[in-house]
Order: sequence, then structure tokens, then C-alpha cells
Amino acid sequence: MAASKVKQDMPPSGGYAAFDYKRNLPKRGFSGYTMFGIGIAVMIFGNWKLFRWNRERRRLLIEELEARIAIMPLLQAEQDRRTLRMLRENLEEEAVIMKAVPGWKVGESVYHTERWVTPLSEELFNLRPREEFLRNRFGFQWYV
Repeated sequence: MAASKVKQDMPPSGGYAAFDYKRNLPKRGFSGYTMFGIGIAVMIFGNWKLFRWNRERRRLLIEELEARIAIMPLLQAEQDRRTLRMLRENLEEEAVIMKAVPGWKVGESVYHTERWVTPLSEELFNLRPREEFLRNRFGFQWYV
């Protein structure tokens, strides 16, 4: 067999069109300077709001403290009335309990002074139920 002539594939006349091989990524988002500026603006705004809220919170705290100071004499008077009522009830109970003991003086002070000494909670609640003493001493707590 005779060797057949091979026709080689050749480019078209004038050549192929230019082939775009460079990276062509679309521009996404803000530039670095823009993001830096936005970050600084957000931090300045946040600090401004924080300072404003701290000033408002301080004003509310001062108002609450002034209200507490104003109501303190009333609360102290109520506590004193409650203490005196409990002392009177304790003296009445002591008189009933110790009426058969000769020489017993009801209400005699255990202190060697003429000044008023605020009674301890143990003294006030000695003749009362233990739950009432614990409630007074530790406050209102569910787990007690």
C-alpha cells in the first residue's frame, strides 16, 4: 500500500482570536478604607450611646438613692413600732410565765445602763415560734 498523504490541521488564515487567560474576578464589597471608616464610625456611635446610657443610669441611681433617703425615717419608725409592740407582748408573756416565781421583776433590764439598747433578734423572738425568728433573721427565702 502506498502511504497516504496526511493533511495536517492548520490554523485559519489570520490566526485564532485572542484567548483571555487572566483572572477576571468581579469586585465584591467595599474597599478596605471604606470598611475601616465604617468600623471607626460604628465604634464612635457605640461609645456615644454607652456614655449617654451611663449618664442616664447614674441619674436614675441618684434618684433612687434620694428616694431611699427620703423614706428611711418612715421605715425606721415602722421598725421601732414593731420592736416596741413585740417587747410589750414579750413582757405580757413573761408576766404570765413567771407569775409563780417569787421576787421576779417583769421587764427588768439585763443591761447595767439607763440608755436604750436595741434588743437583739434573739431577745425579741425568744418566746415566739422558731420559723418566725428565722424569717426575721434571714428574710424571705423559699429554701429555708
